[in-house]
Amino acid sequence: MPIALKMKRLAYICLIIFVVTGSQSLFSAPPPPPTTKPPCWPPPCIPIDGGISALIIAGAAYGAKKLHDKKKKASEIA
Repeated sequence: MPIALKMKRLAYICLIIFVVTGSQSLFSAPPPPPTTKPPCWPPPCIPIDGGISALIIAGAAYGAKKLHDKKKKASEIA
């Protein structure tokens, strides 16, 4: 039996196995609805403002320090 025919047969067998196992997961029942309330409302709970303001303040302070150091270094050179 030629190798090409063996590979073709193997490909068909793999395709059949994939279709049989894949169709089982596609037609499965959906998960049950959650029984508890979400931790915040409205879901999804995304903590956008929790750290952004602190990050902006830290960035502004870092920029101010860098600007101060640059001016101090320029005044020492001149």
